[in-house]
Amino acid sequence: MEIEVTSGAIATLIAESARTAPLECCGLLLGRDGRIEQARAADNVADDPSIRFEIDPSALLAAHREARNGGPELLGYFHSHPNGHPLPSATDCEHSSGDNRVWAIVANGEVRFYRDSPQEGFAPLGYRLV
Repeated sequence: MEIEVTSGAIATLIAESARTAPLECCGLLLGRDGRIEQARAADNVADDPSIRFEIDPSALLAAHREARNGGPELLGYFHSHPNGHPLPSATDCEHSSGDNRVWAIVANGEVRFYRDSPQEGFAPLGYRLV
């Protein structure tokens, strides 16, 4: 399966990962009709952001509110692995909700996308730049 992602969203993911290293960055993937048009950074409120991420709940609430008012849809989430690979970690898999949203993981300037599927867990997704 393949998704569409804007080059601006990819650039934001890579820049945010570099900006926050050695801490994990995190945020929201926003867009319309399944196309990721924007990566919006959020505060990482995890107890130890050097090895975990937790998206600031106020950013999530704001995105849902914005979508209800005609803004972009919340299509998924992103975070980085500053000292690892762009693959779901054991902790990522533990927190999988099976909600079919997209997850982007950034590591070493590389971005990979996954679908959080209830049947398969994190299923890799190809992407096409638009």
